[in-house]
Amino acid sequence: MPKQSSYSQSGVNYSSLDPVKIMAQKAAQKTAAFLLKKGAHEIKATRGESAYVWKQGSVYMASVIEGLGTKNLVADAMRKVTDKTYYDVVAHDTVATIINDLVTVGATPLVLHAYWASGSSEWFADHTRVKDLVTGWQKACTIAKVTWGGGETPAYAGIIDKDTIDLAGSAVGIVQKKKNLITQDRLKTGDHIIFIKSNGINANGLTLARSIADRLPEGFATSLPDGKSYGETLLTKSNMYASLIYALQKANIDIHYIVNITGHGLRKLMRAQKPFTYSVERLFKPQPIFEFIKKHENLSDSEMYATFNMGQDYCLFVPPRDVKKTLAIIKKNGFVGLDAGIVKKGKKQVILQEKAIAYTGDSLMIR
Repeated sequence: MPKQSSYSQSGVNYSSLDPVKIMAQKAAQKTAAFLLKKGAHEIKATRGESAYVWKQGSVYMASVIEGLGTKNLVADAMRKVTDKTYYDVVAHDTVATIINDLVTVGATPLVLHAYWASGSSEWFADHTRVKDLVTGWQKACTIAKVTWGGGETPAYAGIIDKDTIDLAGSAVGIVQKKKNLITQDRLKTGDHIIFIKSNGINANGLTLARSIADRLPEGFATSLPDGKSYGETLLTKSNMYASLIYALQKANIDIHYIVNITGHGLRKLMRAQKPFTYSVERLFKPQPIFEFIKKHENLSDSEMYATFNMGQDYCLFVPPRDVKKTLAIIKKNGFVGLDAGIVKKGKKQVILQEKAIAYTGDSLMIR
């Protein structure tokens, strides 16, 4: 039997999850006719993408649903150490996971809904935690310039642990100009791979990161070389990219494709169905948190880059003529960009030149 990765051993097995997504997408395609009957039609290229798009009259509408994962469990553990709730951080990151997926298709966010499912309605009796959650969510919506339209707060005794909460949400956006619609059809050989530097682990791979804390003498309170605790570092806020994508569109940057590097790590670069080779010649140096995880879990570079963002948070694919201007706009908006490589003809694979690592798309079912 093939060796299980540490991520699958910790409870997240993509070989089980991805086939379900593929099966669901095939079933979902059979419902597209209902849009036609209502005077709209789907953009087929967005089936299986981070956000789904349909044409409605003269504009394109986009929608997405996303969840935070288990980052709030780190916040719960850290509260016992510092007495801070950190729910302003997990609220921000939940909104960021939703918005960063929505804008991959070039959409401007319009309305976002919250889904806060607890194991018991008593979870909401902690007023300090709830205030931090609400305030953090509102501030994140303000950063994304999206209207918080409402939400749902169900209590699921017997399904969710009574002391925890599942944070998720959905959002709708609009693409008013066809030239701003971003689909895999626009991706071309010769396009440059532009990475935007992450703030750290973000909301991906937290299940594995939490399992490591269970084996540390001081748990999440364990100090890292920079003096911060392991838990505090895991709770670093994620970047939000709605304003950046809007700025790039306003500057007429011809964005051919966008990948939000979350599950599957840098293998996510080959999310498009086209048989291209993604030659990554330069990488951001991973933040110390990744080296800490690698050391304590005894993982290879191949496993690390297939699981985490490793410093590369978001990926823009642009033509050569727009590279310099794109990097300047990224910097102006407070982020760090890197001209990392090129899209080439060849079989579907991601090659990390610096690490001598190649991931093939033969058995990877990202969509």
